[in-house]
Amino acid sequence: MSNSKRKVRFGIVVFPGSNCDHDAYHVCKHVMQQEATFLWHKDADLKNSDVIILPGGFSYGDYLRCGAIARFSPVMKEVVRFANDGGTVLGICNGFQILVESGLLPGVLLRNASLRFVCKFVHLRVENANTQFTSACTPGEVLHIPIAHGDGNYFTDPDTLARLESNNQIIFRYCTAEGAVTGEANPNGSLANIAGVMNEQGNVMGMMPHPERASDPLLRHTDGQKVLRSLIEYCVSGEATLPAEVERS
Repeated sequence: MSNSKRKVRFGIVVFPGSNCDHDAYHVCKHVMQQEATFLWHKDADLKNSDVIILPGGFSYGDYLRCGAIARFSPVMKEVVRFANDGGTVLGICNGFQILVESGLLPGVLLRNASLRFVCKFVHLRVENANTQFTSACTPGEVLHIPIAHGDGNYFTDPDTLARLESNNQIIFRYCTAEGAVTGEANPNGSLANIAGVMNEQGNVMGMMPHPERASDPLLRHTDGQKVLRSLIEYCVSGEATLPAEVERS
């Protein structure tokens, strides 16, 4: 990547119980070759971040409900303000749960239909490639990305689901390797096979699958890079700053 290109600054929030914060930091800084900094949950300084990532894990031990306590942390007050001002926020797994608890995204995340923790690779169909989170993808493209959650069963009321559908706010759906959206391909019982949604403004997205766990070429899975590359390209005014796949140096 040319040194003349501005690097994007990713701010990765760390809550007590976060366990994917270092994964996100590693991928943003060492794989995608951008700037990255940790944001402690008790701080109210977002450190001039371009993109905020709420990582996976078990914030505050998932007491009460997943993300229910994290939403009241000092850093989340700033994240909500940042998002309401148009700032880009990505919530992954527990981060998705925190976003719905904070009111930045509609819906709730319930216990998996199986009532069991599920950890495996799944297929995701890209439902909307015209977003800052998916511009590096093509419509209908199938990504191979892992999940690891016990409370990933997305649910909302019929009116909200209709709005999500009509506004193209459903970004990813669980599918087969061929792209078919089926009950068998749904790992947690999510309504309409929903794996990721964004807000109406298009600057906040939550997804249960972990793109940061499918980004390092050393792990032989790199589909997750497309989410991060989309964000990087958006933050540098749409310029293609990275190749289709980043080789780790």
